[in-house]
Amino acid sequence: MNGMTNPSTAHVMKVTERPPIVMADGHGSWLRDTEGREYLDFIQGWAVNCLGHSPAVIVETLRTQAARLINCSPAFHNERMARLTALLAESSGLDRVWLANSGAEANEGAIKLARKWGGAHRGGAYEIVTTIGSFHGRTLATMSASGKAAFEPLFEPKVPGFVKVPLNDLDAMARAISDRTVAVMLEPIQGEAGVIPAGDDYLRAVRALTRERGVLLILDEIQTGIGRTGRLYHYENVGIRPDILTLAKGLGAGVPLAALVASSDAACFEPGDQGGTFGGNPLMAAVGCAVLETVNTPAFLANVRETGAYLAERLGTLATSHGHGEVRGRGLLLALALTRGDSNKVVTEAMERGLLVNAPRPDTLRFMPSLTVSRAEIDEMIRCLEPCLP
Repeated sequence: MNGMTNPSTAHVMKVTERPPIVMADGHGSWLRDTEGREYLDFIQGWAVNCLGHSPAVIVETLRTQAARLINCSPAFHNERMARLTALLAESSGLDRVWLANSGAEANEGAIKLARKWGGAHRGGAYEIVTTIGSFHGRTLATMSASGKAAFEPLFEPKVPGFVKVPLNDLDAMARAISDRTVAVMLEPIQGEAGVIPAGDDYLRAVRALTRERGVLLILDEIQTGIGRTGRLYHYENVGIRPDILTLAKGLGAGVPLAALVASSDAACFEPGDQGGTFGGNPLMAAVGCAVLETVNTPAFLANVRETGAYLAERLGTLATSHGHGEVRGRGLLLALALTRGDSNKVVTEAMERGLLVNAPRPDTLRFMPSLTVSRAEIDEMIRCLEPCLP
């Protein structure tokens, strides 16, 4: 613990409810607080720490790059920016990449890019169709785009131009697209709504519909991207490709890094349209390169699929034995539906037993472990969770 004492949290702005513990260090699937207590972490920063806490490859990358160049200003190219954008373009099948710091920033950029494209190619169209239950970030525009009910009364007036339809309702999507529509924006799996997947056939049909109607398809893969569902990008599971892709979370493996990736046809920003002080800085870009070079291998991704299947099997057996509901999701982004009790109480009791899980809804538990989680750690998670279930 390096001699740390428990610091006061009195000056932390209260923007979310947090337990009184203070985390001090972590390695792999485990966190430790300032009192020395250990926790098996199946949240991992909300699917951020794709390689676990403080993985050696990221620690060494940061050390090496910090000794060379941390930031040279976005007014210049740097070699790590060049390398990461090339890796993202090659792996996604898209063409142009803008690097940012957070998923909300990437999604804000996607909204701006789509509206710029609508002005140039679709007679000034600006509306974007999103889905009820979606979560795209906490900037004013991304909150406006989100279909999260809790956001509706906040920070009015919202940014106009977003039409919301139910997920997996293709007819509603078709009716919502008009001459004012420039794009459809979807999460392949709605994480904050409780791990609600868009059906594979639905995603294929939406891709066909957007092409037929001449509008862009934006996929928000901030939570599902970078190997989380067993492929580097979720859309590879269903055999489609978006016009615009947004990434964050796992791309930085714990550091602030995001990307807006677009086809050459959609990438219509001109100098001055978009920017950011820290976007593409070599320190964060170096981490992104290390992450992609680690995750984007057949063996690594096959292991995610196998481990995800094992986690789903163990959760399914647990649910059946305790009379709970379905297991939803894909790969290592899974949810367990509770048929009774309050998931927040389960989370609290699990934390007391040294297990960290998430409750996106009162009837849902969400599991987002490191992509390197072991079967033994999954077994330990089940052992800890079982006595907490109602």
